[in-house]
Amino acid sequence: QVQLVESGGGAVYTGGSLTLSCTISTATSALPGMAWFRSRQSQGKGEGVAAIGSDGEIVYADSVKGRFTISKDNIKNTLFLQMNNLRPDGTAVYRCAAARSRYSGDYLLQSFSYAFWGQGTQVTVTA
Repeated sequence: QVQLVESGGGAVYTGGSLTLSCTISTATSALPGMAWFRSRQSQGKGEGVAAIGSDGEIVYADSVKGRFTISKDNIKNTLFLQMNNLRPDGTAVYRCAAARSRYSGDYLLQSFSYAFWGQGTQVTVTA
């Protein structure tokens, strides 16, 4: 069982920045894919915002391109999400996820591609 623990959420004003971290209990170098999702009230697992595939492929949702950056540290087994120029629509619970199988392209931003999930960290962006 892979365990994921997020941190780094908080409250910022529009235009502010936050960096989320996700500590993973297994070697990130061995995972076929990792991603960040965000969900607002009653949205379930919500939308995929950024993902890294096993071959280093990186994909972003159109809504965050140019503002969010996903990265990972295979020594610390940690996944990051740098979020700049945050907007009020960025208010959500952000969860990291790890895949058990290999996917590519748009599949990397689909929740069904991921078997393991963290509990989430709240991000609140105030106008």
